[in-house]
Amino acid sequence: MHLEDVTISKAIITRYQEELLEALESDVAVVGGGPAGLVAAYYLARANKKVVLFERKLSIGGGMWGGGMMFNQIVVQDEALPLLKEFGVSYRTFEEGYYTSSSVETVAALTLGAVRAGARIFNLISVEDVMVRDNRITGLVINWTPVDLGRLHVDPLTVQSAYVIDCTGHDAQVASMVVKKMGAVLRTRTGNLEGEKPMWAARGETATVANTREIYPGLLVAGMAANAVCGGHRMGPIFGGMLLSGRRAARLILGEDEE
Repeated sequence: MHLEDVTISKAIITRYQEELLEALESDVAVVGGGPAGLVAAYYLARANKKVVLFERKLSIGGGMWGGGMMFNQIVVQDEALPLLKEFGVSYRTFEEGYYTSSSVETVAALTLGAVRAGARIFNLISVEDVMVRDNRITGLVINWTPVDLGRLHVDPLTVQSAYVIDCTGHDAQVASMVVKKMGAVLRTRTGNLEGEKPMWAARGETATVANTREIYPGLLVAGMAANAVCGGHRMGPIFGGMLLSGRRAARLILGEDEE
């Protein structure tokens, strides 16, 4: 077979354009492709919701990808073990209640699970603003990450969604935008962005799930973003809470869980 270079380019441009056009309107837009975002996307897509996920970096996986200090192993606890099993991730028992798995295998499994469930994932796309109608978040303003990094004056595009889930980790990027630009009162203890507390794995893991909630109409927080918004502790390279938080965010949107 004789390959034509231009045909290869046409194939990439055509298929990406088709995918992006489909992503302009969705049921749920997930911002951040870490463990919480991937799990939320999986459960929502499996429930026949139209889900798009935007990751600003080249790689998917967030903090899970690098394990702990670049030792590419992670830890989960008893409560989250069923999720590893659901995604087909191999694991080993370290001590009672502590289970380890490869961070690379886990990220790959979560990503494949979300994609096969029907979620569309776009990497190298940053969110620079939100859309608001009648005091509700109704979509996102997106641009290429290299445009943001290069501080180039390039106008963005918009995508519309019924719900947005902020899974941007420690930065809580979307929630921070809502507070900064709108002076929004959030569903937190003080109504403000409370900030992340120091490392305390036991407290942080529990809080990650408890803090997963709709903080403003149409906007939910999950994963480390939930703790950053609601004042929870960070927890380091134990990821059970992240997985459970993603599942809870999906269940809240689906009406299967109550806050």
